[in-house]
Amino acid sequence: MRTFLKFILIIIALNPIQKIMAQTDKSQMPAVLNHIAVYVTELKIATDFYESVFNLPQIPEPFHDGRHTWFSLGSAGHLHLIQGAKTKEIHDKNEHLCFSVPSIEAFISKLKSKNIGFESWAGTQGEFTLRVDGVKQIYFKDPDGHWLEVNDDK
Repeated sequence: MRTFLKFILIIIALNPIQKIMAQTDKSQMPAVLNHIAVYVTELKIATDFYESVFNLPQIPEPFHDGRHTWFSLGSAGHLHLIQGAKTKEIHDKNEHLCFSVPSIEAFISKLKSKNIGFESWAGTQGEFTLRVDGVKQIYFKDPDGHWLEVNDDK
């Protein structure tokens, strides 16, 4: 009888551990971003642009078909450029990729050295937007017309 009581007490004592383990069950974990795919007309032009403007490191791409470039976005995931868009489309500024940089001023100098124009959210050329939280942001387009935001989010 004592052994049975000890057994029951152990089961009761372990019950909170089972609840904690259930809370960390992988099926209950939130989804995480794996990659962003951008459809482009000229893969080499788009690859050179993202590599040189954002200093993104290329990572091995598994397809080896000449239609893809993969970049690492660090812990955020990957950026995949995919060749095949037939025409450059007009994209709304509300649909954009956003990158953060340590210094928006240094990044603006880099854009100017590459003759890449940029604008504020309102569309004023060569200006940045100062958000109410103090973050500076600019907007510009990649070679296929996809909008990009760069900010100095701190």
